[in-house]
Amino acid sequence: PWSEVVSEAEKIVGYPTSFMSLRCLLSDELSNIAMQVRKLVGTKHPLLDTARGFVYDSRNNLQMRGLVILLISKAAGPSTAELSFQHNMVSGIYSSQRSLAEITELIHTAFLVHRGIVNIGELKPCDGPLKDMQFGNKMAVLSGDFLLANACTSLAQLQNTKVVELISSAIGDLVQGIYYENSKSSEESCLTDDISISAWKEQVFLSHSALLAKSCQAAMELAKHSAEIQDMAFQYGKHMSMSHKLHSDLQPFVKESSSDTVAFSLNSAPAVLHQEFLGREAWIKQIQE
Repeated sequence: PWSEVVSEAEKIVGYPTSFMSLRCLLSDELSNIAMQVRKLVGTKHPLLDTARGFVYDSRNNLQMRGLVILLISKAAGPSTAELSFQHNMVSGIYSSQRSLAEITELIHTAFLVHRGIVNIGELKPCDGPLKDMQFGNKMAVLSGDFLLANACTSLAQLQNTKVVELISSAIGDLVQGIYYENSKSSEESCLTDDISISAWKEQVFLSHSALLAKSCQAAMELAKHSAEIQDMAFQYGKHMSMSHKLHSDLQPFVKESSSDTVAFSLNSAPAVLHQEFLGREAWIKQIQE
């Protein structure tokens, strides 16, 4: 089971990944935010589900990225240029690499919170009072911004300009990817957009893979590894995230019992592959039928 795999990985890197989120969640500022979020109990605002996931729902795998960074850091070990600093390592990992793992989790969580902002213009009566949704949106913006600001502060404290540049560019990629996703989701009902496998890969890299790929590369930079090893770490993070997205895209097609809660997108990997196999015109005809 996944929980056993995570447990074994946590033992390898030296501490449970849940500490990453809890360290942030227990800060005074976020405790105050948590008190405000409690006011959303009983509403249907998605921020409430996100907040529950931080503490209760291990299935969300919220700390997966940080754990991967710690594992690849331990696997790579110190570079030959840093052998004299091995005494700074705990369980084979530098403290700066642990900080980077936490920074990556903060950034991912911040964007997860921001993704939960509700489009007020599309609300239905069954979604609940307008004031609850407006308050939830305000909390999502403020708490997401707070997490992102904390991440940027910690990033500067690493005192490595290349790492700052890498993670900053990953944040830019995330923003670009989310805007791209939102523009596509608003056009789901029309079949005018011709998305290829290469376009799908580019979109998924921006919105899902860039953060882990560049964080893995940054972890190697912190240990002063060569450009070749840094590129290998980048590729590992990229393909790990991409395979995770592929698995997610496959779920509506492989689950035995279909559920209305499982979103199906015409821009998902199976649909795009099917389009390339059939040809654009035949694919559109099949969808319309």
